[in-house]
Amino acid sequence: MGIQRLKSLSQPLRERMAYIDFRLYFFGEVGRPDLCSRFGVAPAGATRDLAMYREIAPQNITFDSSSKIYRIGKEFSPLFDHALQRVLSALSLGFGDGVNGEPQPMLPCESPAVLSSPRMDVLAPICRAIHAKRPVAIRYHSMSNGESERVIIPFALVDTGLRWHVRAFDRKSGEFRDFVVTRIEAPTLLDEEPQAKEQPDNDIQWTRIVELDLVPHPRLARPEIIKMDYGMTDGSIRMRVRAAVAGYMLLRWSVDASPDHSLKEEQYRLWLSDPLSLYGVENAKLAPGYRPPASALKK
Repeated sequence: MGIQRLKSLSQPLRERMAYIDFRLYFFGEVGRPDLCSRFGVAPAGATRDLAMYREIAPQNITFDSSSKIYRIGKEFSPLFDHALQRVLSALSLGFGDGVNGEPQPMLPCESPAVLSSPRMDVLAPICRAIHAKRPVAIRYHSMSNGESERVIIPFALVDTGLRWHVRAFDRKSGEFRDFVVTRIEAPTLLDEEPQAKEQPDNDIQWTRIVELDLVPHPRLARPEIIKMDYGMTDGSIRMRVRAAVAGYMLLRWSVDASPDHSLKEEQYRLWLSDPLSLYGVENAKLAPGYRPPASALKK
């Protein structure tokens, strides 16, 4: 009954119900000031929202008259599917949309420092080019070729965990490549349509899906703990990822991709049980310990 009632609510009201649900679930309490500061509603409106939530899910919420605050019910069951990544982002950066200055964490939270951040005046036009499906002229700084003028047709952003790339067709090389956003300068959208060969459907590394099977590293004495860390089922993590991002992912998670699990350093807690799954993956060289099959070396 409560779920059906939620579906009939307007989107703004659903968002306020979800926020009440979130505060109860992760903080154990919610009050009128929380709604007033988050949504800018008047105290009377906040009171109505809390009363509606209580009507929809009476088992989820109780009123503490001594402190004038609503607390989590003993039989609480969340009304909304709170996506884990959004929850962690909200707890560490705040629940707002980032328009009121620096984000404020909702709980004490420490995260690794971000050492590589794209400039907004570069990222914004790249995003516009992706959305509009338009070529963009850039000045790019490459480790191998230095500075050059290029025209690229970007179609996706890629977060490697260490830095942001844009996947694009590069007219200079005639290939699909990754461009590090921090190395791009002076992006200018061009008012023209991409050619057929420049469409992302022709990017084999992007369209190819690679199946990876990650298991606890064989050198570890207590693999059951690694299984807990990663929520493994049947003793492994089976993933399907784009070939274009496979090497970055294995590097980010310090996965030993050697065929004989030969990496012994402490950071390698996972092993790629079938290194041959990376055959033909252009960025496989980024995977720790990866060695091309002997047949490939002979070519």
